[in-house]
Amino acid sequence: MEHDERELGPDEEPTPIPAGPTVRPRVRRTHLSLFVRDPAASAEWYEDVLGMEVTARGPQWVFLSFGRKHHDIALIRAEEGAVAGGIGLQHYGLEVEGDLDEWRRLYGMLLAKNVPVVKTTDHKIGFGLYFTDPDGNRFEFFHETVTDDEEGKRILGLHNAPSEPVEFEPLRG
Repeated sequence: MEHDERELGPDEEPTPIPAGPTVRPRVRRTHLSLFVRDPAASAEWYEDVLGMEVTARGPQWVFLSFGRKHHDIALIRAEEGAVAGGIGLQHYGLEVEGDLDEWRRLYGMLLAKNVPVVKTTDHKIGFGLYFTDPDGNRFEFFHETVTDDEEGKRILGLHNAPSEPVEFEPLRG
């Protein structure tokens, strides 16, 4: 035993540790790490479709950035025989800058590059454009229409976090 410890008697309870303040993470930056079949080939897709730049690479991985951080997405080689789907990441949302026409131009760009578009949705706080990478990982280009976070929380609660189908005409060029 340590010098400041003693054995408790048979009828003694341990001294409770007082509860401290709740500790919560204050997230400053994030990144996403994905298992893919071929990191080098996938990196080419991320450079072409998402405009990312490779910031580091190794034989089993590639790190990419949107240009502000050392990496936003890491592509890691999956084990041989790995299959997509089931449990795991549902999608990674990318809030895009610009107006609705810029978002519609991104829609047109995805179609022009033969990127599989899954759906377009109205979330009542903005519009989502969902698409997949070559390994089936789902992404969302999100165009925010409600910019006040408290109002956004109220609207999401009021409408039960909606994801209603909506049609948009993609803009080309």
